[in-house]
Amino acid sequence: MSNAAPSPTPVPESDAIVASSSWVKPLRAEIGRVLVGQEGLVDRLLVALLTNGHVLLEGVPGLAKTLAVRTLSSSLHAKFQRIQFTPDLLPADVIGTMVYHPRDGTFSPRLGPIFANLVLADEINRAPAKVQSALLEAMQERQVTIGENTYKLPDPFMVLATQNPIDQEGTYTLPEAQLDRFLLKVRVTYPTPAEERQVLDAMATSSPKLDVNQVTKVEDVAASRVLVNSIYMDEKIRDYIVTLIHATRDPGMLAPHLKLIIRCGASPRGTINLALAARAMAFLDGRNFVTPQDVKSLAPDILRHRILLSYEAEAEGVTSDDVVRQLLDKLPVP
Repeated sequence: MSNAAPSPTPVPESDAIVASSSWVKPLRAEIGRVLVGQEGLVDRLLVALLTNGHVLLEGVPGLAKTLAVRTLSSSLHAKFQRIQFTPDLLPADVIGTMVYHPRDGTFSPRLGPIFANLVLADEINRAPAKVQSALLEAMQERQVTIGENTYKLPDPFMVLATQNPIDQEGTYTLPEAQLDRFLLKVRVTYPTPAEERQVLDAMATSSPKLDVNQVTKVEDVAASRVLVNSIYMDEKIRDYIVTLIHATRDPGMLAPHLKLIIRCGASPRGTINLALAARAMAFLDGRNFVTPQDVKSLAPDILRHRILLSYEAEAEGVTSDDVVRQLLDKLPVP
């Protein structure tokens, strides 16, 4: 039996990347016509689509999180479902249930709202553990079990969950196992004064114009994944990613003062996701190679929910973003 390593996937030509990513610019423009600012949020949503990942959006109410997801789905002509998570929600309300027909004594499945391309799980941390467990299977296995049967979810399938960082009354903390399933945790921030003026001019009416045109298909995005997976990543950048992840587990190697700050570092899933996301970012920029800046720009979104801080850090007001920033500052760029 041969022990030879598998041959590497050929790196796509730049022209192939440009041709395959021709849908990116029109999609960004169409979303930007409705959604003012938030270019970083839109790019993160596209990164998740290209890598078959899920996104956790954190921000106060009124920052257009729902509008961003709805606009993206309309631009792609994808099936969109919004689920409002509440403390009395049941797993059957999300995944579906078996319905009994007394006339012939049979059961048939009634599929839940999770059977969509883009699922907005609004205020996910208000749902009890059973609902979160049902959602976890869907996110990880891309299938759900109803009764004795298993049903595949559509492709592409992406969960975009939101949570309010300031209102914690009546909420359930998301378990670390579920947090780790999210490719990205994106913090949605307030718009700049100039952007907010544009929002005022466009939205300060009882009937704002939010019509969105379909500019591409979900199949086009799914087809681009093949090229994303083969984008070139230099050995030095691979080592850069691994060193950064290991520094979250053993910060003494880069920043000894963080040793008492980090309680638990990122898992190998963080390593994989950071590499995947960096390739997707290169694709969105029309490149067939990954740069260190791709890694640095995505590292906070990949790692902020994977680093558990100690009580000392919480007492001192240190955040996971602070930790990631300090590690990036200490780590030599290849």
